[in-house]
Amino acid sequence: MADPKDQEEPETTADNAEDSNHDPHFEPIVSLPEQDVKTLEEDEEELFKMRAKLYRFASENDPPEWKERGTGDVKLLKHKEKGTIRLLMRRDRTLKICANHHIMPSMELKPNAGSDRAWVWNTLADYADESPKPELLAIRFLNAENAQKFKGKFDECKEEVKKSLDGTGNTDSANKVAEKLEELSVKDKASEGKEVKKETEVKEEKKEVKAEEKN
Repeated sequence: MADPKDQEEPETTADNAEDSNHDPHFEPIVSLPEQDVKTLEEDEEELFKMRAKLYRFASENDPPEWKERGTGDVKLLKHKEKGTIRLLMRRDRTLKICANHHIMPSMELKPNAGSDRAWVWNTLADYADESPKPELLAIRFLNAENAQKFKGKFDECKEEVKKSLDGTGNTDSANKVAEKLEELSVKDKASEGKEVKKETEVKEEKKEVKAEEKN
């Protein structure tokens, strides 16, 4: 019987060691330089941040209904120079904006269907879809405690904005912009009413002409 000591052991060469630890490195075909992606929040101070779920009232649907708009962190952000405060909310993962509007002194958070963890409010100019439009929004938190924290901070921001507007009288403020949008909306509705009235008057005149022709 052969002595185990006499059996040749497999040789471990430097080449074999390199093969086992081989980690190939390939240079990229196209070199893309790193770029800083701005969120437009760089000039703002974060006053509040909390996870929540957002809804919008889809009045255009038949029948009108509440539609979920997204789940993520809702923030209250104050601009360091202008002093304006806005509500910003992005969806999880995609970070797509689902709410983006200025806080106005006239805004009021109301309980949603008697729930102690949800609020409803109106905004005249929400920029979630880039172009401003009025929205009826609802937000729901994990519990009543979180909902109260949000309301408390929201009301503080309203008072701060009100004092800022009263003190500066800035006609270009977000509040004035919102008022102008509301005026335009009212004027559009008024013009629509006038057009309907004119159409009715024309129809009445045609009826009168036909009646005279018959006589």
